[in-house]
Order: sequence, then structure tokens, then C-alpha cells
Amino acid sequence: MKTTLTAVLTALAIPCAFAADDHDHDHAGETGHEHEENVTKGPNGGHVIESKAGFSFEVTVSKDRKARIVFLDKKFKPVALGAQTIHGIAGERSAPVKLTFAKGKDKDADVLISGQALPAGAHIPLILTIKPSDEAKAVTERLELHLH
Repeated sequence: MKTTLTAVLTALAIPCAFAADDHDHDHAGETGHEHEENVTKGPNGGHVIESKAGFSFEVTVSKDRKARIVFLDKKFKPVALGAQTIHGIAGERSAPVKLTFAKGKDKDADVLISGQALPAGAHIPLILTIKPSDEAKAVTERLELHLH
């Protein structure tokens, strides 16, 4: 009986022992993780987020660690800013950074730029509250910026 039980347990454990793991970093506690190779790149080389509310935007980070957001059309081309507004929270819950966004100037006239720098680190949790127009309902988007 003991030999049979051992054989059954071994047979059940073998497929788990040889399961392929196609990446080399830990995802403990992460939800909705997207690998770099699966992320759509925008016209400025940033990550494109396709909102459930029917619009898309690209997030990039400047050298001074400020978030930059450009709204995109269906072909992922930048669109002129209208009445879009964004507020956000970046970083860990224990030390969040509140972000306010303002319209850029000159060549950045169609870019919303955070007034505050993102917190230190290569993986930054980010929660954005986006109002795509004056009459639209605000939409919350949760993502993680991978700055490497």
C-alpha cells in the first residue's frame, strides 16, 4: 500500500517538477503583469494603454522622472489635447506620490506632464484618474511602469 501511494504521488508530482517557466524574475504579489515584449510601444517609445472607456494613451518618463502622457487615435497617432484632465498616485502605498498633470508648452503642447517626479525605483505602480472630456465620466487606470 505504501509503495502504491508513493508511486501515485510521484506520478502526480513529475509534471509539476518539469513545468516550463519562460521568464527569470519573480512576480510575487503582481497582478496584470505585462512582459516588455508584449507591451505595445507608442510613437514616442512609451507604453500604450488602451482604456476600457474607448480611448488610448501613451505613457513615457522624462530624464527628470516626470510622467508624460499623450492621447492617441485608433492608429496610435498623437491627438491634440482638448479638455482631458489627469490626476494620479505613484509608488508604494507606504509612500505614495500624488501627481498633478499640466499641459506642456511649445513642442509639448499636446502632452500632459506631471508636476512631480516619480518615486525612485525601476517598477513604479501608477494609478491614474482620467477624465477624457468635460462631459465624460472619470476613468481609473492602474498600471506598473517598468523603467529599465
